Amino acid sequence: MSGKTLGCETLHKGRVFSLVRERVALENGIAIDLDIIRHPGAAAMVPLTEKRTLMMIRQYRHAVGGFIWEIPAGTLDSAETPLECAKRELVEEIGYWARTWHKLGEITPVPGYSDERIHVFCAMGLSPAVQHLDKDEILHVHEIRFEEALKMVERGEISDAKTISGLFMAKLRLDRGFM
Repeated sequence: MSGKTLGCETLHKGRVFSLVRERVALENGIAIDLDIIRHPGAAAMVPLTEKRTLMMIRQYRHAVGGFIWEIPAGTLDSAETPLECAKRELVEEIGYWARTWHKLGEITPVPGYSDERIHVFCAMGLSPAVQHLDKDEILHVHEIRFEEALKMVERGEISDAKTISGLFMAKLRLDRGFM
């Protein structure tokens, strides 16, 4: 047994997520209140070219005070599969279609207080398309050698968790010849 939810109160319902407070009975008999972010989930993708370069974005993130390096990603729309979301976001954010998609896995970026799951894919066989940024997206697309992106992680230039996870998930597959 883990915990049993005794009650739930919605504290905030936002555009992307909700904040709830759940009363939880733990298996040791203690009851606690937990504040939890309820998120619809997301998809992220590692877009690789035939030259083993990576299409990355440098995106403004107000919450962290500036621009950061990221792989393209976006929130799942209702009734949308993770792969459909990944395909949509690839075109919207970087202006590319992909011929081949590989599911790399799922990550839970902050399991201590959120139920968000990010589905991570590798997009290959890229072809140009028309970029369709959302009105609140400020980003720039950069083509970077895959090995250089890994060095950027080592140097601390890439700090985004989904990006680091996606890069190393892709590296494991590439090193083993699975893609």
